[in-house]
Amino acid sequence: MYCPAAFRQDDLPTLHAQIQANGLAIVTSSGAQGLQASHLPLLLAPDEGEFGTLYGHFARANPHWRDLASGAEALVVFSGADAYVHPGWYPAKAEHGKVVPTWNYIAVHAWGRAEVFDEPERLLQLVSRLSDRHEQGRAQPWAVDDAPRDYIESMLRAIVGFALPIRRLEGKWKLSQNRSTRDQAGVRAGLATSANPRDHELAAQMNPTD
Repeated sequence: MYCPAAFRQDDLPTLHAQIQANGLAIVTSSGAQGLQASHLPLLLAPDEGEFGTLYGHFARANPHWRDLASGAEALVVFSGADAYVHPGWYPAKAEHGKVVPTWNYIAVHAWGRAEVFDEPERLLQLVSRLSDRHEQGRAQPWAVDDAPRDYIESMLRAIVGFALPIRRLEGKWKLSQNRSTRDQAGVRAGLATSANPRDHELAAQMNPTD
């Protein structure tokens, strides 16, 4: 990921928080199956390994897992808030007009090689943890035990799990840090008045600097 120094995020707890805030990640790799990309919900075990370990599962019919089982390196992409930046939000536009549109965004990239597994008990633990995470806070949370045992067993036979220790982790917080404090304030204000909730999310990520 191209990442100028002004946008680089190296704080591990911040990177982990962004990973955990993402409901869905993009797992990519290149191997015998060609260039592959799968959209998967993942779990982060932050204390396993230097940068943490990611857990998830593929449909067994998805050939992507075979490349990971063969040792192909995976790149996992976690996309955060993003927003178009209108040039008119910069006070500099009125001063000299030397401004152009851009896009602000947050992204985390994680690299590693995965261990693939299909032991039923290990898969059961994984899908239970995934379900518990996303059912948390609901009035009537669903649990794996709510479904018939034989049905869950048949579902487990249709998936393949993986554990991916993170070997390298990069974060990019492109939040107008390369602009003046006045221009940054203008972007925050413009995003805050947008009708798009994602613009509000990005504005909240831009810490005031003036």
